[in-house]
Amino acid sequence: MIVVTGGAGFIGSNLVRELNVRGRDDIVVVDDLRAGRKFLNLVACDIADYWDRDEFLERLENGAIARPETIFHQGACAVTTEWDGRYMLDNNYRYSVRLYEYCAANEVPLIYASSAAVYGASKVFKEDDRAAERPLNVYGYSKLLFDQYVRRHARRARAQVAGLRYFNVYGPGEAHKGSMASVAFHLQRQVAEHGEARLFEGSGGYAAGEQRRDFVYVGDVASVNLWLLEHPDVSGIFNVGTGASASFNDVARAIIAGMHKGAIRYIPFPPELAASYQSFTQADISALRAAGYTAPFEDVRAGIASYLDALRSWP
Repeated sequence: MIVVTGGAGFIGSNLVRELNVRGRDDIVVVDDLRAGRKFLNLVACDIADYWDRDEFLERLENGAIARPETIFHQGACAVTTEWDGRYMLDNNYRYSVRLYEYCAANEVPLIYASSAAVYGASKVFKEDDRAAERPLNVYGYSKLLFDQYVRRHARRARAQVAGLRYFNVYGPGEAHKGSMASVAFHLQRQVAEHGEARLFEGSGGYAAGEQRRDFVYVGDVASVNLWLLEHPDVSGIFNVGTGASASFNDVARAIIAGMHKGAIRYIPFPPELAASYQSFTQADISALRAAGYTAPFEDVRAGIASYLDALRSWP
C-alpha cells in the first residue's frame, strides 16, 4: 500500500487523484478531518482506507499496520500566521521525526513536503546554501528544523528520503484552506463574485502588484512526487517550483483573461504583514534537474488555464 498523509488536503488529494490515474487504489489516506469540509477532496478518489493522523502513527509504530510501500508525508499545519510554536513544532516537526524514524528502521521510502518558507527574506533559493535559510515565521522554522534533522540522519537511511520545498502552489482542492489558499484561488473568487482582482499596493521596493513569486501548478507538484516514487534511488532535498518568478499582476491578468471579465484594483498593504512577507521567490531547480527530473513546468498563463478548467469538475 501507499500512504498519503494530509491526503484530504490540497496537495495530498491531488496526489491521490494522480495515483488513481496511474492505476493505484491501494492508498491509505491519513488526515485530521475535524475541518470536515476537506472530505470533498476525496469524494472522487478511490482509496483503500482512511486513518486519523494520531491513530495511524501509533498503530504504525506498534506494528498494527502493514509496512507501506512508500509514505508521501504531505500533512502539516500550513497556517503561516500561526504563532503557537509549541503547536506548530508538535504538528510539523515532532510528528515528522517519528514518521522518519519508523521509515528509517523499516526501510520504507519517505517523500515529504518541506516549504520555500524556509528561505524567508533571503534572495537566494538554493537547497545547499545554509545562509539562505532565513524563515520569517514559525511555520517556516518548523519545516527547516525537520530538513536539518533529515540532513543529520540521512546517512543511516537505507531507503529513499526526499524532501520537497514547495514554492507557491495553486490549483483545485484548496478551498478549505481559507485565508491560506493561494493568491490564484482568492483572485478567481474575487473576479467571479465582484468583478475585480484585488492586489496589494507597492511594498518591499516593488510597485503595485509587482511583488513576485514562483507560482507552481499543483499538477506539476504531484508529478514530481510520483517521479520520485518511480525513482527510489533518488534522495535529497529539492526545490519544487517553475524556476521563474511571476508578478501578482501576471496572475491577475491570466485569471481575468481566462474568465473573460474583471479588472485589477490595488488595496493598501497590511502593515501587520510587513515583517513576515516574502516579496520575491524564485526556485533554483538545478538540483532537481540534476537528479534527473526533466518534465516541464507550466508557466502562470498555462497553469491558470489548467486551474480554471479543473474547477469546472472539482467538487
